[in-house]
Order: sequence, then C-alpha cells, then structure tokens
Amino acid sequence: MRAGSHGLHLFSQPLWWEIEERIMDSPDQFDFWYAVNNSHVIVPPRRQLESFGTTTIKYHLVTELMDSVNQTRIREGRVQAFKPELVLPSSYADSLLEGFSEEEAGRYLSWLQRNEKNLMLLKYGFRIRKEEISTEVVHRSVQEVLDTIREDVEARDQPMEAVIRGVEEPWEVCLLKLMVEMVERSASMNARDLNRDPHGYHAEIEKAFSEAARDRSKIDGLAELLKARNLFEHYEDRFFSLVRMR
Repeated sequence: MRAGSHGLHLFSQPLWWEIEERIMDSPDQFDFWYAVNNSHVIVPPRRQLESFGTTTIKYHLVTELMDSVNQTRIREGRVQAFKPELVLPSSYADSLLEGFSEEEAGRYLSWLQRNEKNLMLLKYGFRIRKEEISTEVVHRSVQEVLDTIREDVEARDQPMEAVIRGVEEPWEVCLLKLMVEMVERSASMNARDLNRDPHGYHAEIEKAFSEAARDRSKIDGLAELLKARNLFEHYEDRFFSLVRMR
C-alpha cells in the first residue's frame, strides 16, 4: 500500500466505493478486504479533522502475531490528514461521463451545471509517516495489551490519539479504516466551514487577531496579513481598536 491515500467524500457516501474500484483488479484484494473487515477502532480521536489545516493523529495499532500464542505487536506512529479541499463536479465531469452516449452525457452535464452548488464534494489526502513508526512485540494477549493502552491514552487525556485492533498484513489498511471513519465524522463540519470560507482566510485572520491580542509584537504581522489578503479595509476598524488597546 502506498504511503499516501486520497478520497472524495460526497455527504454520507462511504469512501470504500472508490477504494474498491481501484483495487478490484489487484491480486491483493482479498487481503485488503480481510484487513478492512477485521480492523476495529477501539478508541477514536475525540476531535474532528481540521477544516483549514493539517491534522496529525497518533495511533497505537495492536495486532496478533500469526501462528503464535500470546504474542502481540504494538505499532505506534502518526498519520497526517491534509487540509480538505472543495471539489466542483465540473472538474471531473469528463471521467463521470465516460461510457455515456453523447445525448445522455449532454443531459447529465446540463443537470450537473444547474445543480453544482448543491453537489459539494470534499477531497482528503493522508500520509503515513513511516519514519516515525515504532514497533514492539510483547508476550501478552491482544486484549490485555488493548486494555493497558486504552487506560494509558484515557489517563493522559490526549484528544488526537487512537487505539486500533488490526491485522498483521496489510497493517496499513487498518490506518486507512481509521481515517475513513474520521472523514465520515468530520465531513459535514469541514464542508460547512469551507463553504463559508473556501480559502480559509477568515479562520486565518481570526487566529492572527487572537494572537495579536495576546502578544502585541504580532500586530505588525496581522497588518501584513490583512494587506496580503486585500482585506485590510474590511477589518480596519477592528484592527485600529486593537492597536488602541493597552
């Protein structure tokens, strides 16, 4: 499996349809679906995926060694989810219309153009940071290891950690299942945020105002940001109110 993975999400539609389409001709398809069906997110991250930035999730993946009794492997590492992007249906209309007759394609394209604003899709990208993966084999049962890790994660109160029970091979698919579940949880919020602020300027500027209010040395940086986004006049009154504050 590649270190990077991408998927399109149309509200409530599972991502597995696209993944299945890509691998159905692969001799490894049985292993893929075996991993999907035998992976379970025991402790999911409490927060959702960021709408305007990269999200990093620390994972603890617990698997049972094959042909061994009470030997369990613990993999720990990080998965990065990149900032989601809004995708207009018109940008991939050609691939959708492949196989349609000219008349059918014309009707569908017209419908797509009329309803494009209501067909909001999100594109997600993930990366498994393999250089940060640590592996340990312990002589304990899977359930004992899961219970210990879960208690540790909950005690440390880390909102972006996950505990997964998965399979030895292909273990990367277990992480993909985690990310698919994260997308399903986050897509509605991400779509709402990006629809209101497609470029992320509002979120970026609100963060800059907040930082400048705490640290006045950042006021000049805030001004430069507003000018770079051609929004200084829009925020002018608020900016000078902040400047006058002691």
